[in-house]
Amino acid sequence: MTSPAAIWRSPVTGRVLSADTPHSLAAPGERWPVVDGIPYLRTDSEGLVALALDHLDAGCPDDALVALLTDQDAWWTGPATDLRELKRLVRERDTLSLREAMALLRMGPVADYFAHRWSDPTYLAGLALVEAHWQSPATAFELACGIGHYLRDLTARGVACLGADVVFAKCWLAKHWVAPLADYVVFDAAACWPVAGQRFDLVQCHDAFYFLPDQPRVAARLREAVAPGGVLAVGHLHNAAVAGGAKGPAQRAADWGALFPESTVYDERELRRALLAGDVPVSTGWSDDDGIEAWSLVEGPARAVRPLTGGLAMPVAEAGLRPNPLLADGIPHWPSDRYRDEYGDACTWLTAAGDPARTRRLVDLPVRW
Repeated sequence: MTSPAAIWRSPVTGRVLSADTPHSLAAPGERWPVVDGIPYLRTDSEGLVALALDHLDAGCPDDALVALLTDQDAWWTGPATDLRELKRLVRERDTLSLREAMALLRMGPVADYFAHRWSDPTYLAGLALVEAHWQSPATAFELACGIGHYLRDLTARGVACLGADVVFAKCWLAKHWVAPLADYVVFDAAACWPVAGQRFDLVQCHDAFYFLPDQPRVAARLREAVAPGGVLAVGHLHNAAVAGGAKGPAQRAADWGALFPESTVYDERELRRALLAGDVPVSTGWSDDDGIEAWSLVEGPARAVRPLTGGLAMPVAEAGLRPNPLLADGIPHWPSDRYRDEYGDACTWLTAAGDPARTRRLVDLPVRW
């Protein structure tokens, strides 16, 4: 599956980048590494860019890979990576499980969320959102794609996908363990976008938009990436007025509404209800209802909303479903108290009623989960 983005642009100048070697992209006065097939176009990382290029030019791609795997985002507060562990990860990447790989990357609590996202309520609401407004996209772009959960579901349905994240390690995990049929690029949403000028049938950003800087600019760039007749989907915008306090950066309804004034908006509880019932989700307006934890929204042409009887909301027919590892003998096994506190009340797999694939008592995990 070829990348839907055929032209890369500089994150500094916006100029078109061309391959000057099999492992680098260049424009006059600048050069960027391509490591394991992933362009690294992150600004404010000049030292790491130079180090990776030195290793690549010396014929040492694994050393370049180790270097980029040390990188993190500006919000990271966990432990630093260990070079010995990263070298082991690179050396044994064809045999390690996803969970072992994340442990060697020292991803901590983030690894818990990634390992079990297949059934978390936020993820299911995102699937329901996109399925309800499905337009059979040929191409898709996801900003802040993480380790590729949504890209895995989309590529399984024949969609040519490009995932972008600011953290190289996440894109690399996605490529090797989760969604190998997608393509990836690393860049900072606050810089010039290397996909500027490209258009996609589906553009999405799930469970991430709320912490991005310069949100009006990012929202405008997301809209610019949507092809005529396409759909923009933004999942999980925290409500600042929720009872008990938001579980992350949040805004009030009026502020989100000002950023997305022409959107169709859903309470995420309604998206999960519709998924479990197999019917049509009902949209709501922006309001400071303290019962709403988070909203999800779409922008695009007004069309009938689809019932959630199948499609992206359900595993593909050929999926090898396995018992949800969070549930054994009818007892939940939470990976952490933090995970339980955030998701416990909304998890669909805690009930024995209903189709086990729909409730996610059975899940479609990667082969090397």
